[in-house]
Amino acid sequence: MKSLKLLFTIIFTGALLSSCSTIYQDSFEDNNQISLEEIVSGYDLWYVDYHRTTGNVDIPYVSKAFTLSFLNGTLYANNNIADIGITGNGLGIDVGTYNTYNGLLETDHDLDGANDFEVFEISANEIRLYNYRNNVNYYLVGYQRNQFDYDKLFYENIEYFLQEYVAWEKTATEGGTPNAFDDENYLAFTPENITTFYSSQDGFGTDIDFINWSYVGGYEVYDVIDYEDLKILTLNYDGGDIEEFELNVINDRTIRLYHVSSETTYDFSGRGFIQYLKGEKTSKTPKPAVRNNNRKRTKIERNRKVRRNLK
Repeated sequence: MKSLKLLFTIIFTGALLSSCSTIYQDSFEDNNQISLEEIVSGYDLWYVDYHRTTGNVDIPYVSKAFTLSFLNGTLYANNNIADIGITGNGLGIDVGTYNTYNGLLETDHDLDGANDFEVFEISANEIRLYNYRNNVNYYLVGYQRNQFDYDKLFYENIEYFLQEYVAWEKTATEGGTPNAFDDENYLAFTPENITTFYSSQDGFGTDIDFINWSYVGGYEVYDVIDYEDLKILTLNYDGGDIEEFELNVINDRTIRLYHVSSETTYDFSGRGFIQYLKGEKTSKTPKPAVRNNNRKRTKIERNRKVRRNLK
């Protein structure tokens, strides 16, 4: 009896595995009816979900991009969050070429040169790009331009958005009780270490090239439990003061900071837009000393906080 049970188990297991293999093979063949060109050009924008990247070596142009697009052999990238949806009709800037003729996604970036990727479909609108030379995987989520989740882009990458202006100038103050931050008229968030900020009490309308950045410190952005469209920003001044704000994005040039302890609301508008092009950034305005010449995305693992003051 034991021998018969064992025999039936072996037969059943073998049949089950064979069935599973057949289902996988059928699915694989169905997927292959769609060409690689149809897959990569099937969406206007591919959001580079950099936080899911695996591997220790980056392909520079991919790590700078928030979105990539593949259209008629031309490779496009959005390297800025501000003005996304406008630049290049939403596709961004032309950064190179690509082809899919031999089953690989072959890209030739104007500065970074040639890089090939194997492409794997994860779901109807997700693909994984694998570069075998550097053993790195990138995960891309597809959107049509009129369906792109701009809110998600801004809030998932808020640290980079804050860096895209030379200075943030206070443009409105509402409510609250008097506090030391009332005197701060300018803020700047720089790419170095992704954690450095500067502030100034210079008068409104000061030329951004001549702002006296009197104060410096470290900053941290926190996710807020149960809120997708809200962040908490703490400014940790080198002198020991700590200011905490609820941070909202109003549009691609304006942020709103709600000062938790004084219940004061401040609006800041970006001045001196810094456009990140194919390689080093360029700007219509001279670069002040607090900026540097390179930016790349890194994996951001934020701490989380509970919202303290329900307005």
